Amino acid sequence: MDSLQNHLLIAMPSLKDTFFERSVIYLCEHNEQGAMGLMINRPIGVDVNELLRQMELDDFHTIESINSKVLVGGPVGQEKGFVLHTPQPQWSNSQQISDDLMLTTSRDVLTSLGSKDAPEQFIVALGYAGWGRHQLEQELADNTWLSIPANTDLMFNTDHESRWQKATESLGFDIWQLSSQTGHA
Repeated sequence: MDSLQNHLLIAMPSLKDTFFERSVIYLCEHNEQGAMGLMINRPIGVDVNELLRQMELDDFHTIESINSKVLVGGPVGQEKGFVLHTPQPQWSNSQQISDDLMLTTSRDVLTSLGSKDAPEQFIVALGYAGWGRHQLEQELADNTWLSIPANTDLMFNTDHESRWQKATESLGFDIWQLSSQTGHA
């Protein structure tokens, strides 16, 4: 299977009453060993300003943006923070994922948020979603997820509560009309 790195996973309606119900996940990595992604549409009820205060970062600036809420990145390692952000050359601790996005766990990006040195756009998440070898491929075959190429407008300029709906609309059909049994003859 081709890598789905830099794609969005859209939870099928059949994931009702699960951790991933109506989730949209940005895949940061997908290779032979497995996959890792960040859920981009579920705020945890804390804004980035409060997180920075809790981390006792002295030089932080107040942040006012659509992405100023801290998100649940996934069920794994929820004590670990991630910043998905637009590229800038000075972030040597950030991993380039695509031409449009970088990922880091480094505090240097966090301390820059709200300042002139900050990435233009960012998402802060705690935890991540992870899949072992061939696990995501099996879930895709089981019609658990649909995938689309990453869309930074949806990721950074659409409010959190609307991201799943906007992602499903981009598919060009009504997702509620799909059966979880599609493709299983």
